[in-house]
Order: sequence, then structure tokens, then C-alpha cells
Amino acid sequence: MSNTKGSLTNFGKAGWGTILYCLFMFFFYVGMINDGTNVLAPAAAENIGVEPGTIIQWNGYAGMIAVIGFIIVGQINKKIGARATSAIFTILAGIMYIVCGNATSLPVYVIAMVLCATGMMSAGYIAGGTLVATWFPKRKGIVMGYTTMGHNFASAFYVAILTGLVAVFGSIKGGSVPIGIAAIILGIIGAIFVRNTPQERGLNPDNVSDEVYKKEYYTASDDSKEAGGWTTKALLKTKELWFAAIVTGMFQICSVGVMQQLVTRNIRDFGMSQAGALTLMTIVALIGVVGSWLIGAIDQKIGTKKTMQGFGIWYAIALVINVLSGGHVGMLFYLSIFMIGMGIGGSANFTTSLPTSIFGRQGFDRVNSVIFPIQGFVTAWCFVINGIVTNVIGNLNYAYLIFAGAAIIVSIAVSFINEYKYNKDHQVEAVYEELEADAEATFEKPKKA
Repeated sequence: MSNTKGSLTNFGKAGWGTILYCLFMFFFYVGMINDGTNVLAPAAAENIGVEPGTIIQWNGYAGMIAVIGFIIVGQINKKIGARATSAIFTILAGIMYIVCGNATSLPVYVIAMVLCATGMMSAGYIAGGTLVATWFPKRKGIVMGYTTMGHNFASAFYVAILTGLVAVFGSIKGGSVPIGIAAIILGIIGAIFVRNTPQERGLNPDNVSDEVYKKEYYTASDDSKEAGGWTTKALLKTKELWFAAIVTGMFQICSVGVMQQLVTRNIRDFGMSQAGALTLMTIVALIGVVGSWLIGAIDQKIGTKKTMQGFGIWYAIALVINVLSGGHVGMLFYLSIFMIGMGIGGSANFTTSLPTSIFGRQGFDRVNSVIFPIQGFVTAWCFVINGIVTNVIGNLNYAYLIFAGAAIIVSIAVSFINEYKYNKDHQVEAVYEELEADAEATFEKPKKA
């Protein structure tokens, strides 16, 4: 084991296990809560005897109520650790998904969906984010690039998987069961094999050597006040926390807002067939897999702040080009689709990467318990924007322009943040590098005659 901070692949066996665990939690989150509703909503509506729009509407309310759940789960995560939290709430989400598929009354469905959304999102973002920050504090950029591939794999394949299961079992009642069981199994695997810290596996953060860890990382006990020292009240009074939550939430507004209506927009505004629009969504998601990795690699190379600056400009240009294509499926349209796909792949990376850069791994469970509910609240505004623009204008061109404006605002605003203000590992490394530079300069200084 050596200084592996610059490596894009050397995480060790236990490190890769943690990464894949987080990836699959993200897969189930996007599939069960977001994209899978294309199949679940009409099928559940038929079971209950209501219109599909009613189920979709209540899914939105469930997501809003889940924000309250995030606050509660954040506190639980601090008490029992990310390993237990992720396992418990992934299992809960799996059970509740089966209930959603078998519900015969609207109240039962809504309660199950609230618990499913709370459980799966909390497991992936609150507990999973804590795992990433703790295991990979200086490599969180590329690691988030790997874990958020789960989002894009779900967008590409989940609907097809669930559709096939419904066909095999004859209804959503049976089709939802294998998905729920798979999530339960994932939670059990997490409970058995995942650990809260790399030290529990005899490793150091970022899989670095003992020598590098002692020189370039903050090694005080994580339980000491010096290690974290954050309280919820103190965090809420810290401008950097609000900044990080809002700007990362604004990037998520862009991605969730685009993906939520991508199929509808391409059918209505570009005249595509439903099959063609669904195929294009799959292509966008697969481009997003590459985008997740590439944005993560860039983050690893040049830092989160500079990556977000460039990313915001890229995303804004992509959305403007899509609008300028004027409803015509041609060169501009396909260029925008490629650029949007890359953007969708990378936007979720920053939800953990930026807070980890600013606050470091010490006390990150507390930081994440405060920041994620705010991120979720900000992200939810994409539904409001899409709904208002669709009702008032009749197409999503202006929504895309609003999203482009949000991306530019983030690109500019992030320029003013101190990227490592409270990051103790970075502070230690900066001192070490300064001492090394001074020693090298002294050694090379020519002697006087």
C-alpha cells in the first residue's frame, strides 16, 4: 500500500466493496423512487382504482414528506453509524416497495412510498455519503464518479427490468417482489460486510500507506472536539454549509428537471415516437455513465471548485443548444443530447464531493445530516419549475433556459467559496507540502563562496 491519492482505480478490495455498495444503493434509489414510476404508477393506480396522475401527484407529496425523514435519519446515522443506517433503511425500502406494488388503497400506497423514498434516499445519500467521505476524503471526486454510475444504470435499465418482471408475474404485485427482495439482500450484505471506517479493515483513508497517513492526514481521534466539533446549530449558522447545499441542489435541479420530463419533451416538442423517446433516454443514461466517471476524474485532478466552474458552463451551453434546435431532430439536437448526458452523469457527484472538500471527513455524519435535507428541498423546485412552465407556456423551452441560468449562477458563485475552509486533512497536507518545499529550497540554495 502506497500513496494512492492520485490513482483512479487503486482503492483496495474493501474500498471497492464500499464503492459498489454505494453504487447499488443509488441504482435502487433512482429505479424505485424516480424512473421506475413509469411502470409502477399506472399499475398501482389500476390496483387501487384511481387515475395514474393521482399516484404521480402523491409520489411528489411523498418526496416532500421524505425531507422530514431525512432530518430524522441524519440523527440516526450519527448515533448508530453509516453501516447500520444504510443496511436498516435499504431493507426498509425493499419491504415498502413490495407494499407499494401490492397496495389496494391510496393511504397504504402513500405511506409505503413515503417510507420507501425516505429509506432508499437516506441510505444512499446520508449513509452512503458518510461512507464516501470517511473512506475516501481526498479521492471523493473519482469515487463519487463511480458510485453515481448507479443513477445512470438505473435510468438505462430499471424500467426494462421492471417491465419484464411484470410480464413474467402477470402484474405489478408479483413484479415488485424480486426488486424488493434484491434491495433487502443488499441491505443484509451491507450489514455483514461494510464497515464505518477503513481503520476497521486495517486500512487508512484513501488506501494510503501508514507513512503518508501520518504526514498528510489529520490523525487526532475522530471523537475529539478538535476532529469535528460541529453542532447542528453551529452548522446552520455557517454560510459555507448553506452555500454548498444550495449550489449542489441547483445542479440537481438541472439534472432531475431534465430527466423527469425528457421522454415527454421529446415526444411533444420534437415529434418523436414513444419508443424512440425511451430509446433516447436510455442512450442519455449510458452517456451519463461515462459522464459520472469523467467528471469524477476531473474533480480528482483539478479539484471540486474548478470542476464545478467548468461543469456549470458546459451544462448551460448544452441546455441552450437544445432550445436553439427549435424542435428539430438534427445536428444541434444530438449535440445537446450528448452534452446533457455527460452533465446528468456528473451533477450528482458534487452532492458529496463539495461538502467533503469544505468540511472534511471529521464529523461528516453531522454535516451530512444537515446538508442533505437542504439539498433535497432545493432539488424539489425542479418539479415546480417544470409544472409552472408547462401550464403557462405549453413547452419546456423556458424551463431549460431557467435551468441553464441556474447552472451559470452556480459556476460563478462557486468561485467565491474557500474550497477547503474546514478540511483538516487538507490543512495538514498543505503544511507538510510547505515544509517540504522549504526544505528543498534550502537544500538547493547555492553556498556562498
